[in-house]
Amino acid sequence: MKVHFVGIGGIGISSLAQYYLAKGHEVSGSDLVSSEITDFLKEKGVGIAIGHYAQNIKDGFDLVVFSPAVPKDNPELLKAKSYKLKAISYPEALGELTKQHYTIAVSGSHGKSTTTAMIGLILIKAGLDPTVVVGTKLKEFGGSNFRLGKSSFLVIEACEYDGSFLNYDPKIIVVTNVDKEHLDYFKTFSNVVKTFKNFILKLPGSGFLVANKDDKHLNPKSLPTRQAGKIINSKQIKNSKFKIINYSLRQSEAKKVAKIMKIPGVHNVSNALAALAVARILGVKDTVSFKVLSQYRGSWRRFEIVKQKPYIIISDYGHHPNEVSATLKAAREKYPGRKIKVIFQPHQYQRTHYLFNDFVKVLKLAPVDEIIVTDIYDVAGREEKKISLTTSSENLVKKINKKSVKYFPIEEAEKYMKENIKSGQVLVIMGAGDIYKLVGKF
Repeated sequence: MKVHFVGIGGIGISSLAQYYLAKGHEVSGSDLVSSEITDFLKEKGVGIAIGHYAQNIKDGFDLVVFSPAVPKDNPELLKAKSYKLKAISYPEALGELTKQHYTIAVSGSHGKSTTTAMIGLILIKAGLDPTVVVGTKLKEFGGSNFRLGKSSFLVIEACEYDGSFLNYDPKIIVVTNVDKEHLDYFKTFSNVVKTFKNFILKLPGSGFLVANKDDKHLNPKSLPTRQAGKIINSKQIKNSKFKIINYSLRQSEAKKVAKIMKIPGVHNVSNALAALAVARILGVKDTVSFKVLSQYRGSWRRFEIVKQKPYIIISDYGHHPNEVSATLKAAREKYPGRKIKVIFQPHQYQRTHYLFNDFVKVLKLAPVDEIIVTDIYDVAGREEKKISLTTSSENLVKKINKKSVKYFPIEEAEKYMKENIKSGQVLVIMGAGDIYKLVGKF
């Protein structure tokens, strides 16, 4: 089968491309710009085209898969339509796979990638041989975001953006938390909650919901054990037969997990407890889970320590105020006596607009010594011109009004930090855009 991927450089869709490649299909793809991911896929034998052009689509293709970020008037999609080729979105294509496997879907506003990675690695160690689709690269997968297993188990990262995860049919759903995220699509937080609810209610009667009891939107409190707080009401629960497994930082294993973890931050302890809960559902012994969790050293751009001398460099994907806060608190926890400096690239004008006051608060109160805020990363196809004209990093820094928080364009941020970072200090390079390219320049 010949399969073409439009927007193949995306962290999710690229893993699906690897699935088809590993299954022996002929795979090609295109993206607007080259990246680490497109280069990696090219090395694996995927035909990569840079730029979206109609000629990239051939009449003989059996399937065209496109990223949700690709606009409907994309020339490749229009060409595929003219050839009457089967063209489906990445979530739809992944959804087809979930129907063929025993799927564990990891959802939540934050912590999906880390939790997915932990679950995948535990199941591998337990001999369950899962296929894993994760939104980050793992050293254990040879620097890939994908692993092909031989069993029926499929572990996937399930994103809520655009209602993507509503295409999936899992047997186990993990919800790490529910937060004000992707408001460019959802518009209101109530829509976020509603979408998570609809996803959870897709579980079959034999399914399991693994929910973070510490999240106020998932906390059952004193309600019946089969109710999951604000996400699902009691009437809906009575009509559903799936089981709810709660995990919490207050459970007895939390201290043990915190003690053995190599990656810092209380949020990562919570992620590990979610993975432990899933492992127990599948009959994995705790000794196996604890060993894997004690050996887990993180993944690409998730508090990734990329350099130790003469100064420490941490690369992190955090781009939501709560993620930024959690990462910088973890940095202070790990390096209590050192000076910590940050280069932060806000991701998407709309996210910055909707969460402007939250960013102000988080960056103002961050437990670090200096923060450089660079220009907002423009996400192609997902920005409103009106917002992009009125929202800026300069305005954000002005609102923060703190000497230790400065604005610099990215080139000047690099120059300034190179001149001011000293031996033994910590530099956190953070954001979900192209800020990661700075990492190799220090």
